[in-house]
Amino acid sequence: MKKKLIIAISAIAVLAMASCFGGKETMANGGELTGSTGRAFAEPAPYGMVLVKRGHLKMGMEKNDSLWGRQTPTRDISVEGFWMDDTEITNSEYRQFVTYVRDSIIRERLADPNYGGDETYKIEEDKDGEPIKPYLNWKKALPRKPNEDEQRALESVYVTNPVTGEKMLDASQMNYRYEIYDYTEAALRRNRVDPEERNLDTDKWNDQKQGGIYDEKVFISKDTAYIDDEGKIHRETLNREYTGPWDFLNTYIVNIYPDTTCWVNDFPNADNEMYMRNYFSNSAYNDYPVVGVSWEQANAFCAWRTEFLLKGLGPAARFVQRYRLPTEAEWEYAARGKNQNEFPWENEDVASGKGCFFANFKPDDGNYTKDGNLITSKVGIYSANSNGLFDMAGNVAEWTSTIYTEAGVDAMNDINPQLKYNAAKEDPYRLKKKSVRGGSWKDPESYIRSAWRSSEYQNQPRSYIGFRCVRSLANTTSEKVKPAKATTKKKRK
Repeated sequence: MKKKLIIAISAIAVLAMASCFGGKETMANGGELTGSTGRAFAEPAPYGMVLVKRGHLKMGMEKNDSLWGRQTPTRDISVEGFWMDDTEITNSEYRQFVTYVRDSIIRERLADPNYGGDETYKIEEDKDGEPIKPYLNWKKALPRKPNEDEQRALESVYVTNPVTGEKMLDASQMNYRYEIYDYTEAALRRNRVDPEERNLDTDKWNDQKQGGIYDEKVFISKDTAYIDDEGKIHRETLNREYTGPWDFLNTYIVNIYPDTTCWVNDFPNADNEMYMRNYFSNSAYNDYPVVGVSWEQANAFCAWRTEFLLKGLGPAARFVQRYRLPTEAEWEYAARGKNQNEFPWENEDVASGKGCFFANFKPDDGNYTKDGNLITSKVGIYSANSNGLFDMAGNVAEWTSTIYTEAGVDAMNDINPQLKYNAAKEDPYRLKKKSVRGGSWKDPESYIRSAWRSSEYQNQPRSYIGFRCVRSLANTTSEKVKPAKATTKKKRK
């Protein structure tokens, strides 16, 4: 029965794809092979992103690091083209994410009978009155003159500061739930439902009566999460026998509010309380890179950004790829620029002959201000590299999607290399290290080179680590794109 269902789903998918291709009638071609044509798709340039075209890179450092004497593995690799944010994600951009989560919680509560039960805030039926998967109605604005129940819903996401008496957002409630389908695992031959498809060696088919491939069970790991009655998030990795394609749908719930306390926890015996109180919430820091965001939170942001994008694309959404963190190889390839330099700029010096620095880092021991900054700086105030990317050295280090190993690129493929591991909660903590690239405002010159590798645990927020997103090209064969009205987020100095 299960096999028939999958065949039926596949047939429906094929028919749907055929209707999308819009090809010529095959019988109208006089019996000649003319191909099935389709409508051309020109991918619109994403706002605030630049195109990094496919190319080759000798990844890693060919000479020992002068500071630590560490040898970084090197290898010739090739990567496909991709879109990349021209700057690091800023406080204002991340606050848009937080605001979305806050407003989604409010809408859920406005539709809840305990808060008045206004069903118009949540769509549960289609236009014909048939039940559908419920979703929030974002077209309906939040009430400007709320009644008593609506006021309780609006205020339910805030708490009172016990010292000042002011109302502030309840960060503990800012939980974002998302689902990611693991297409790679689902496509692996070892995970096929039909045992005959798992191994193409026909000699093994003859062993079916002696405990051969027909008797082998397939086990998968599936991530899931839930919130208990006390509002605490629980994440579990289920290891179970494979039952079907939906086993590769992973569910995550992440508290997405940045850890503003990282400013005091990262620097003991320092007076950084002003950053803890102001850096994320004060509009003066709008265009500064967001920090205090863990690898897990950065992935949640990518998932939300994808959801936000797909809502506005219509039919073209089926071609567009998801937002994600860059692989370690993509990051280094993009940072080095078109001439694959040691730094994102054209020479090996970190400052011009006039003493103007090319990045925000720590030029001398203890002298953070020599480059004109004390902590982070506004994104985009230093010149872009030849790929049009700003702050690929210094300012904040950046998360990648790659698990950190000492072997580095030696353990990767030489085409679109990636080492990926979704660590389960019960896994050893050392397996939860992710690669971090670019160096930061607090790092010396050696750390801001494009090939320098560092690491951090995936659940550890830092005051010197941020991120930017990438998106694989929907049309990689020609890398032709439709120009956007605006391709940068803000004016550059």
